[in-house]
Amino acid sequence: MLIIVIAAILGLLIGGFNGLLIGAAMGYLASLALQRTVIGGLNVVQGELLDTTFGVMGALCKADSRITRDEINAVEQIFTMLRLGAEQRRKAKDAFNRGKQPGFDLDAAVDRFAAISRGRAPLLQLFLQLQLMAVAADGRLDPAEQQMLVRVARRLGLTEQDVSQLEALLRAATGGPSGPGRAPPPDRLADAYAALGITPEASPAEIKRAYRKLISQNHPDKLAARGLPESMRAVAEERSREINAAYDLIKAARKIV
Repeated sequence: MLIIVIAAILGLLIGGFNGLLIGAAMGYLASLALQRTVIGGLNVVQGELLDTTFGVMGALCKADSRITRDEINAVEQIFTMLRLGAEQRRKAKDAFNRGKQPGFDLDAAVDRFAAISRGRAPLLQLFLQLQLMAVAADGRLDPAEQQMLVRVARRLGLTEQDVSQLEALLRAATGGPSGPGRAPPPDRLADAYAALGITPEASPAEIKRAYRKLISQNHPDKLAARGLPESMRAVAEERSREINAAYDLIKAARKIV
């Protein structure tokens, strides 16, 4: 709209009323061209994101030499979480199958994702979270999967500690309810502390501060403002739910109001 107005004003100044009409028409055509270019570019980036995400996922799931039904189900759930259409699902499955092949270049795929994400830490974290959701779906993380996950993280500029924190967050959030009036299992509570980046010795004030910082950093609206693709919003929402679940565990155990 702004382009149309500017072009119309310039046309009016140069050629009077006829110039205004010509300028408005040219502005309208320029606006359409720009819109198509931007949308086309976004579609390309979206396609590359899906291709690299599921290619790497296929490699990770095959790292222990087998892919379980639980992992396949998790990948299907991720398709649904990302709201992929029929054509996008087909392409994502193709990418996953390519990732399973012995000749798949994992490092090149990870580097491609790093280039697309432009080093945005929140997007890298969510990418790693998706990978973990798939490989840990069978309730265990094989040493070969763990090693490859750390390799991917390091290539993205993240650390082994980032992987450990994501693992703890997932375990704390998916361990099932503890039951009314019952304390959570010690291991699950330890994971909740690790997920928030604190120790069991943290004071209530430190616990609240760690939680607020983490939930603020991962709020979907804030991430969207920093360039998070809309397709990844559901992943950010899931991460927020997991953070809240870990915090709820600690609050219940410590009786924090």
